[in-house]
Amino acid sequence: MRRLAGLLLLLALSSGVPARAAGPPVDLALVLAVDASRSVDTEEFDLQRIGYARAFRDPRVLDAIRGGQIGSIAAVLFQWSGPRVQYVAVPWTVLREPAEIAAFADAIEASERTVFGGGTSISGAIDFAVSLLASVPAEPVRRVIDISGDGSNNNGRFPIYARDEAVAQGITINGLAILNDEPLLDRYYQSNVIGGPGSFVIATADYETFANAILSKLIREIAYGTRSPERSNSSTWRAASSSEMP
Repeated sequence: MRRLAGLLLLLALSSGVPARAAGPPVDLALVLAVDASRSVDTEEFDLQRIGYARAFRDPRVLDAIRGGQIGSIAAVLFQWSGPRVQYVAVPWTVLREPAEIAAFADAIEASERTVFGGGTSISGAIDFAVSLLASVPAEPVRRVIDISGDGSNNNGRFPIYARDEAVAQGITINGLAILNDEPLLDRYYQSNVIGGPGSFVIATADYETFANAILSKLIREIAYGTRSPERSNSSTWRAASSSEMP
């Protein structure tokens, strides 16, 4: 019996599949992938970082989390650029209570940029996000990757292959397209990046409106299937201005 158990353990270790720690049930495991490629300067990166922090401090995000059947989510945030250039800035955190969400927002705001420059590999970001979902310390009902960026894939394999592999595992990919450099980037995300049940793209004109866009995205993402009819098809929509926020 011990020899059989040892053999099974050896097979598991040699399979290359990361071990996932058991944890509490959550409505959603959410991976936030932040563009830190060459096209993103320091000021633009800071606008992303502060935008995420502000969004998680908004009481509507807490309401969306509490509106789920379980009332909690798990979230992680990483920076990305080239195919193998990613850095986890804020590790997996279970968000349930206001203090936990506030601490997560503080950690995002306090995080420093570690990835600088390099190509734009959306496919690499998707692949890395999938590996993070394999190690989430919780039992999620849904698994979602959210990619924000200001450029199309120019390094690594085509993103459609990474997307299709992720979707085949039951993962949804959403996007936040920043249009300051590529005015049609939202259409590119629609065709090549997003996928899975209820997937969507938010388009925002520039980094100055990023905070509003990310707040809209988080509320819709977290509350999916709990406060409005589920959408079976993917969709694209543009972020509201500050006076049109939900």
